[in-house]
Amino acid sequence: MYDNLKNIKILLAEDEKSLATLMQSAIGDFCENFTVVYDGEEGLKAYKEIKPDVVITDIMMPKMDGLDMSRAIKKINPEQIIVILSAYSETDKLLTAIDLEIKKYFIKPFDPDELLDYLCEAIQKIEIKKVISSNYIFNTKTKKLYRDGEIIQLTKREVDFIELLINQSDYFIDDETIKKTLWNERDVSDDRVRTFIRRLRKKTSKDLIKNVSGQGYSLN
Repeated sequence: MYDNLKNIKILLAEDEKSLATLMQSAIGDFCENFTVVYDGEEGLKAYKEIKPDVVITDIMMPKMDGLDMSRAIKKINPEQIIVILSAYSETDKLLTAIDLEIKKYFIKPFDPDELLDYLCEAIQKIEIKKVISSNYIFNTKTKKLYRDGEIIQLTKREVDFIELLINQSDYFIDDETIKKTLWNERDVSDDRVRTFIRRLRKKTSKDLIKNVSGQGYSLN
């Protein structure tokens, strides 16, 4: 029922640990990557590190509240999907959420199944745009890479490589995996891989793709 959530990353910022645990149990099992943090500062730091597809945040949190965290996230990626969780006493703050163009909120207590249904609906309707650096965004639906809003023309193999790096963003990709994934040929030389990477860096940036010494490549 929730198969389309399998490959997405969700970041939950919720200082009420019992609720965070409940949501991780109810939603996390359906997702490839479900990260929980307990304050806004930690949430913003985690956002920059894991680049989630969906952010779910409480409003009232220590250090930085959910609205300030959402404001900072929207500056990084204006199209980021953000879901606000609010207590009844905080409904006046939802006006600020509307100003931030946050389109969905849930008033506590709420049914986790309703949140799951919304996430499925949102993922189906919205093109998933993954922020892969401070000024690069990759649209996983159209398979296009943008730098500061301008499209970069890529070959199919280059697109496949970018997707490979994104899907394994927590790890490096070794040369053998690159060869098997990008080429159908049996024997692909290391020089061919290095030439391919060098050309892609010329199109993008030498800093976008990091060389993990003696092991492979990763997104920087």
